[in-house]
Amino acid sequence: MSICEHMKEARDLQPSQHVCEECIKTGDRWVHLRMCLTCGHVGCCDSSKNTHATKHFHASHHAVVRSIEPGETWGWCYVDELTYDLSHGVKHAQPMD
Repeated sequence: MSICEHMKEARDLQPSQHVCEECIKTGDRWVHLRMCLTCGHVGCCDSSKNTHATKHFHASHHAVVRSIEPGETWGWCYVDELTYDLSHGVKHAQPMD
């Protein structure tokens, strides 16, 4: 299986924060956090009430996120609905089954 075009545009970024700023502004809580691999935006996951990471994708068309939960090394392409192993960084991403 090959890498999708969106993953080729992703960058190795580090989160500037480990909170969902949008949830903090509204006083809401989140379940898990995802980081955009295009711009570094951190938002809450789809299991969270507000789904800010997905809303960021729809607004920005930045297709690839990664989990920033401790011990998790996976990424996701919203457009191609592919999960990636990012344990060796974005440049060495491998599709997962």
